[in-house]
Amino acid sequence: MGETIPYTKPSITALEIAYANDAARTGWGAECYAYIERFEAGFARYLGVKYAIATSSCTGALHLGMAAIGLGPGDEVILADTNWVATVSPVVHLGATPVFVDILPDSWCLDPEAVSRAITPRTKAIIATHLYGNMADMEALRALIDAHGLVLIEDAAEALGGRIGDVHAGALGDFGTFSFHGTKTLTTGEGGMFVTNDEALYEKVLTLSNHGRARGQTRQFFPDEVGFKFKMSNIQAALGCAQLERIDELHARKREILARYQEFSARYPMISCNPVQPGCQSGAWMPNFVFDKATGLDRARLIDAFRAAGIDARVFFYPLSATPPFAAQHDDARRQNVNAWDIPERAINLPSFHDMTDAHFARIFGVIDALVQQV
Repeated sequence: MGETIPYTKPSITALEIAYANDAARTGWGAECYAYIERFEAGFARYLGVKYAIATSSCTGALHLGMAAIGLGPGDEVILADTNWVATVSPVVHLGATPVFVDILPDSWCLDPEAVSRAITPRTKAIIATHLYGNMADMEALRALIDAHGLVLIEDAAEALGGRIGDVHAGALGDFGTFSFHGTKTLTTGEGGMFVTNDEALYEKVLTLSNHGRARGQTRQFFPDEVGFKFKMSNIQAALGCAQLERIDELHARKREILARYQEFSARYPMISCNPVQPGCQSGAWMPNFVFDKATGLDRARLIDAFRAAGIDARVFFYPLSATPPFAAQHDDARRQNVNAWDIPERAINLPSFHDMTDAHFARIFGVIDALVQQV
């Protein structure tokens, strides 16, 4: 069987090690924010936005942004039922109510028509998640936002490098958030980023992210309000600076890997791979295969086959309404969110680390070939 093929792992070179060593050696006292500020400025330039704030995670960035827009009890937030819990947890922590709607079968992202039907007088925001690097229909969602006076939140945790036209994922909403978890295209181990072009929103998040101390506050240890501690460390930011210098290389390799899976899946009419919408460039973070129902191949059978071959494939996200924290929405969501409940039952995440070899692909494709031959 050979070595286990991992699900994903970061691409770390001598550059990242050198920057991290420098931060560990010199990044203290007056220099304790040097790499953080450098990372924030470089990330904003890359994305083409005015403001960026490094955070401890994408979840923290979402929490800060939602708190800054005043989200709280009595408010509703619409998001796709297909999401990792990290997207919805800040909504719950702030006392607002999540409303789960269906995804589109051809993008796996938020269905604008389902969003439109779910809007009520209590709706305050919509979260558009670019699932697995696939781009959501931001034009249709922006039209709904403008028509109803809502806030468009962009969860671009999985979509760094993605674009719609010339605009980067994360720069299309009122604010965007990114993840730099060890599984992501660009990593700082753990970490995230809040981005926006709204100066007032930026200042509010900047204050909240610093324990509620406003930037202009001259008194030491004097908070202007109760804030949060979702900061990134200087050493993490040093890793981020090095990765950002390599971002075009990192994303290009992700696109190559996705293209390899798409080329293979095209051999089998019963398998679909990550779709790329017209006018979009995919973030290409995580390739997935979705099998037609007629094959009879389900999640359990797929996982078992890959595990037996020593390949760490993973499940497609379960619908949030199927999980214990959101049991109250279970029955209605199962009836209404047909795609969100159906697609994960017959889909699988595939390995996509940067230094995959032909031998890795051959083993993975061999498992798929064997499965298809059995149906």
